[in-house]
Amino acid sequence: MSVRKTSIITLTAVLTIFVIMLGTQTGDTGEAASDSRTGLRIMFYNVENLFDCIDDPLTGDNEFTPEGQMHWTEKRFRAKLNNLYRVIVAAGGWKPPELIAFAEIENRFVLDQLVSETPLLKYSYEIIHKDSPDQRGIDVALIYRPGHLDKISEKFFCIDYADEAIPKTRDILYCAFRVNLKDTIHVFVNHWPSRSGGQLSSEKNRLYVASVLKSKTDSLFRVDERTKIIIVGDFNDQPDNKSLLKALQAKFIENHTEPGNLFNLSSCSTKKGGCGTHKYKGNWSILDQVIVSGGLLHKDGVFILPDAYKIFNPPFLLEPDDKYLGSKPYRTYSGFKYNGGYSDHLPVYADLKFSP
Repeated sequence: MSVRKTSIITLTAVLTIFVIMLGTQTGDTGEAASDSRTGLRIMFYNVENLFDCIDDPLTGDNEFTPEGQMHWTEKRFRAKLNNLYRVIVAAGGWKPPELIAFAEIENRFVLDQLVSETPLLKYSYEIIHKDSPDQRGIDVALIYRPGHLDKISEKFFCIDYADEAIPKTRDILYCAFRVNLKDTIHVFVNHWPSRSGGQLSSEKNRLYVASVLKSKTDSLFRVDERTKIIIVGDFNDQPDNKSLLKALQAKFIENHTEPGNLFNLSSCSTKKGGCGTHKYKGNWSILDQVIVSGGLLHKDGVFILPDAYKIFNPPFLLEPDDKYLGSKPYRTYSGFKYNGGYSDHLPVYADLKFSP
């Protein structure tokens, strides 16, 4: 290869990264994903079917194989990994988030590939994952950077419906971390049952999962009402739906920060028109949320500000919505057609800070 051609390729790569980073400058509040941030950034991302290319006979992943309906190949899988790497770095503002929770991860292998076969390797992320009984074989998981967070314990709460006819769903991932040498945070990662069949007919499934999560947070509050809890996930409901507002009792932030209660930071965004994390038939909704306990809203040790929730929506994660106007997430697939994008959801994040 000639020196001139090599130089052009190198310059193109640099310009591509620069353009991506320019696209990180605004979220739903217009604030930058700054590289000068302090504290810890917690990110959640439903990555839209991060599957490997191998057929697992125990799950319904057949369509995500080279011979399946999606014609999912090794080349497409590697492109997806590189896309996710770009989003993660951009969302951190040149410094990737210290903790990233995921939905729609097939297995540990795809996470291993993400953290070891992309430039994320240099950040030494550790993985927390367990295969769940979901029929499609998709799970929740998280990765974190040791030294910034030190893991104390982890558990996976299986959702056991009384009615065995209801399809199995994803576990709730729980992990406790020590941060800032002295504080403990309790993190729950969720991907609640979908609205398949309609919101109302499927609502009972999400209400049940909400009740399971509520029992776990109540147990922590009984030990200490100031317990610092962070709940993230794709809830397939909005902050004002019954599952979150009534069953989980995740209150709206309106000058209320009492210990022993949960507060939905994402509820601030419901009052802003034209924003969301997922778009369906022309309508944006906030399915991907961050909920915290009252103990985190007080500036005592590690804390979080009421307006910390951000939807990460730079231009490179969006594409024109020709049917319904405006824009929509630039997804990997549109139906069975390969689109080459990132995900049908936008990532969200919130920053933990440390009091002096």
